[in-house]
Amino acid sequence: MKTEQDRQQLIKEINVLLHQAYDSTLDEIYALLKRIDDMEDEEDLLAIEEAREDIRINGTVSWEEIEEEIRNDRHKDVA
Repeated sequence: MKTEQDRQQLIKEINVLLHQAYDSTLDEIYALLKRIDDMEDEEDLLAIEEAREDIRINGTVSWEEIEEEIRNDRHKDVA
């Protein structure tokens, strides 16, 4: 993941190139970005569905179970 400063610099450089691009190139870039966004949305929805299915099949873990696991891990590290 990029730092905020890296992101801002990249956006500035992209903007310079966008301002120099032909209209047809802008249309192609927009279409490509839209497809990427749609694919990411689909991946997110699939991940949510998979997580829900996992919860349905395996159930959920209670907070008490998580705390117990953390305590056990701490005891293992000390030993």
